[in-house]
Order: sequence, then C-alpha cells, then structure tokens
Amino acid sequence: MKISKDEKIQNVLERGVENIFVKETLEQKLLSGKKLKVYLGIDPTGPTLHMGHAIPLMKLKQFQDLGHEVILLMGDFTAMIGDPTDKMAARKQLTKKEVLGNLKKYKKQASKFLKFTGVNKAQFKFNSKWLAKMNFEDVLNLASRVTVDQMLKRDMFARRNQEGKPIFIHEFMYPLMQGYDSVAMNVDVEVGGNDQTFNMLMGRELVSEILKKDKSVVAMKLLEDNSGKKMGKTEGNMVSFEDKPNEMFGKVMSWTDSLILKGFELCTDVSLEQIKDFEKQMQDGVNPKDFKMKLAEEIVKIYHGEKKAKEAQENFVNTFQKKEIPDDIEEVKHKTGELMVDVLFENKIVASKSEWRRLVDEGAVKRLIEHSEEKITDFKIMAIPGVYKIGKRRFIKII
Repeated sequence: MKISKDEKIQNVLERGVENIFVKETLEQKLLSGKKLKVYLGIDPTGPTLHMGHAIPLMKLKQFQDLGHEVILLMGDFTAMIGDPTDKMAARKQLTKKEVLGNLKKYKKQASKFLKFTGVNKAQFKFNSKWLAKMNFEDVLNLASRVTVDQMLKRDMFARRNQEGKPIFIHEFMYPLMQGYDSVAMNVDVEVGGNDQTFNMLMGRELVSEILKKDKSVVAMKLLEDNSGKKMGKTEGNMVSFEDKPNEMFGKVMSWTDSLILKGFELCTDVSLEQIKDFEKQMQDGVNPKDFKMKLAEEIVKIYHGEKKAKEAQENFVNTFQKKEIPDDIEEVKHKTGELMVDVLFENKIVASKSEWRRLVDEGAVKRLIEHSEEKITDFKIMAIPGVYKIGKRRFIKII
C-alpha cells in the first residue's frame, strides 16, 4: 500500500522514537521540503553489526527514502577511546588495527537498509578524517566549551563519582569528540539510540555554539525487556547481521514475551496498525508464542529472504516443538583419546575452556540418544561419537 509523504514524515517522527529534540522544529523542517543532512554514528567495537544497530539504521533509511542526504559515520577514531555510556569502569581501548578489522563488513551489512549507489546514495565516512588531525590547541579550544559540572550530570559519571570509582579524562573527552562530528559534517539531524542522548545533545550544543544553527536529535527506543535489560552478547540473544537463519530465528524465540510488540515496532516493517491488533489479540488470550513466531519470521525475512525465513520456522518447529534433530547439523571430527573440550574449542564450538565448564555446570550440554537426552556432568569427559545439544539452540555431531 502506497503511503503519502505526510504519512512518511509522521513515521519518521513517531515509529520507534523515544524522544526528539525538538520535535516541532524537526517536523517543520521536514514539512518545508528542505533537504536535510542526517547522520548515524557507529563505533566499530565488534566484528559485525547487530540488532541494536539495525534500529537506528532503519530510521536513517526512512530519511533517505524521503530524499534527504544521509551519512553512516564510522567512529574509527572514537572507538579507540571507548564510549563510557552505561559503563561503571573505563572501556578497554582498541588499537587502530582492531578497529579497522572490525568494520570491514559494516558497509555491506548496512546496505540491507541503506542505498550506497545510485540516486541520493548514502555516504560512508570516518571520523578520524577530522579528529586525528586536531592539534593540542584545537583540543583545548573544544574542551573549553564544556564544564566539569556539565559532564558530571551524565548518569554513569555521577554514579562513579558517588561510589568513588575513577573517571578518566579521556572519558570526558568522548562526548566532546562525538559532538564535534556534528560540527565537522555540518549536519542538521543526528539519529542514535536513547542511550546516546547525552553524546548527541553535546553535538547539538556544539553545533549551536560554533555553527550558529539548530541540530535536531532523534533518540530511538532500545531493544530491552520490561526489566530494562538490553539484548546483548552476554545473554547470547542479540541478533547479529551474520547469524544464519536458524540461529537468528532461535534467538528471537528466546526473547521474553515483553519484547514481542517492541520487536515488531523496532525491528520489522509490520505496520503500527497490525502491531496494535497483535496487542489486542494477546490481551484477548491468544498465545504470545504465535506472535513471537511471526516476529522471528519477519526478522529473518529482512536479512535472508522469505524462503529462508519459512525454512527457519519449519526447522524451529521440528527441532524444538517436535523434538527432532535438524537436518543441517554441524559435524566435527575427533581423535581417539581426545577430550570433548579440546574438540569443541579447536572447532570454535565454544569460545574458551571456561565457557565449556560453565555450560557443563549449568547442565546445558546433552547427548541425544534416540528420543532421550543424557546430561553431561563431567567437563573432562572424553569425546564420544554422537549428537549433542549445546545450550538451547545448537546441535553438533561428533564423528
């Protein structure tokens, strides 16, 4: 169904948005027909984009679809410093080599949403282009525009200060550097997660003071459950752009029911009207699992296409509801007398031997014998040929 430009503008202003600074101003800019320069910055701290990145990328796509100039900025310089957002201790600083290695696939992955070719193509930039060239005088001039009191109003700095935990000077510099990105690119709008609000507003302040213009800030909702816990690597439920269809489907199915409606709003193109209908049906007693299956299918479809999404759904039903073993099970070879942990570590099934010990301690490793499961309790067990279930979603066959 074709929607009007005004409806597209309302979609930009409302869907998935936590806050806009200032909404009325941005709405006026959009309705005026003026072409805006809009950017999203990502620090390449990991080797792949994930669902947390997809949310603002989808918002950036909405701006591009309206004909605005969009920029995907790689924080290759700021990633070496480390964003202190939500951190109760300083981040480990990355090397230039690590940062450049991390972002190798980012542009290709982001092209799931943004057009980097053709008419009104998105720009792909690096903030080292200007930040690496600043001399000490430039840095002091920038630092002179913000007070320590302003910085200490940031939640995590205030908490660390109260608890007597150290705050390093370079962490104070991070919001300034991210804020200066807006000045260097002379942008009109910045898009980012709600947890980046402090950094984005720093850019708004610097643009106002240095460029004498207004910068709008679009802070997106975060993919977090009712307790406020975000999806993450630690929980093992953050969907990566690199995840295979079955893994992606399984991860979404492991999300709590409280994430279903938010997942539809933030991670899919399903209309808001449909989402409201799903909410009403759940309130009327329809099993939330039915809608979670739909959510998982919609998400896999975006990254792998409709056919793979249907296959992933079928695999999930057969494997986890009918208790069948999947057909495309991963096979690994072992040598006589080799420990199970060594086989799994060498084949990158587990990231470390301590992870293997944790999985065994939690009862998360099982050997499948016909239609029963035998829990592995000894982390020093020898490798034995057979089919194993590791965690909730992974199956391997040792041969």
